[in-house]
Amino acid sequence: MGRWEPDARDRLKRAAVDLFVEQGFAETTVPQITARAGLTTRTFFRHFADKREVLFVGEEEFPALVAKMMADAPPSLGPMAVILHGLRTIAEGVFEGQREYMRTRRSVIQTDAGLRERELWKLSALSKAIREGFLERGVDDLTATLAAQAGVTAFGVGITRWLDQDDGSLAEIVRDTLDALRTVLAEPVE
Repeated sequence: MGRWEPDARDRLKRAAVDLFVEQGFAETTVPQITARAGLTTRTFFRHFADKREVLFVGEEEFPALVAKMMADAPPSLGPMAVILHGLRTIAEGVFEGQREYMRTRRSVIQTDAGLRERELWKLSALSKAIREGFLERGVDDLTATLAAQAGVTAFGVGITRWLDQDDGSLAEIVRDTLDALRTVLAEPVE
């Protein structure tokens, strides 16, 4: 093999996900992944810390992405408008064209308790980043916390709905989900 392999990261990712589906996450080894991708184990570890990272690649960039989106949102927007602006940006920029991969990824994650825990940790980190972004915008702590949790909830429910159907863009579905959440929260409390 040559010193430089084009698209090594994507090849490793495709090989890993295919093997996770075929034989299970726990049963798949890094040498099997690299053999399927036609690459070396050393190349794998240049791109990923371990096989779990294949399914969570890019998550370390989310807090910085969230911070930038929140800083770029017009100051006149209220918290839920900022949430919608950010979720729409993520939906269109990160997830567009990824529905089939995301379905497969979800099915793999659902088979392993450690992966499910990691997914929950990722959502918690996203909520924390959103909350911090609101605090930077001068929003009070309670509102920042509630808006962050509401945004992550709407995003999670929106992604599930998007993956469970074949039509509609994620951006549209997330907006509908956020609108439904606002309706639920607007109901009078006795």
